[in-house]
Amino acid sequence: MRDQPRARRSDYLWFCPMPTRWMDNDVYGHVNNVVYYSYFDSAANRYLIDAGGLDIHRDPVVGFVVSSHCRYHEPIAFPETLEIGLRVDRLGDRSVTYGLAIFKAGADTASADGEFVHVFVERASGLSTAVPDKLAHALDQIRR
Repeated sequence: MRDQPRARRSDYLWFCPMPTRWMDNDVYGHVNNVVYYSYFDSAANRYLIDAGGLDIHRDPVVGFVVSSHCRYHEPIAFPETLEIGLRVDRLGDRSVTYGLAIFKAGADTASADGEFVHVFVERASGLSTAVPDKLAHALDQIRR
């Protein structure tokens, strides 16, 4: 994966502003690696809520993360303002694979990029199910 070029802003179709927080920094003075995954999760769910109308408290179908990875290119630290780029790399019947990248505000190349997979499940049973139409439509809007 090291041979892959850094993601560029033009590779993504939707952006979510994300301020860093004091608590995101670790003892080394930069955002801890696990926090990057929370940025990914927050951006993907913000999109599903805003563009897809997902009601995270009441909808009968929700997305569960089943896979994720991140490539780190340069450190970020509080008090950076970030922009999380999001696109859909694959939309299946029951899952979606997102491509995500973390950009410092206004930067053209990503500080980190990765992938995040949601499988849609019935809230009550926990069993996988079809992506709801309203979410599938929203996800299709940012498919590459």
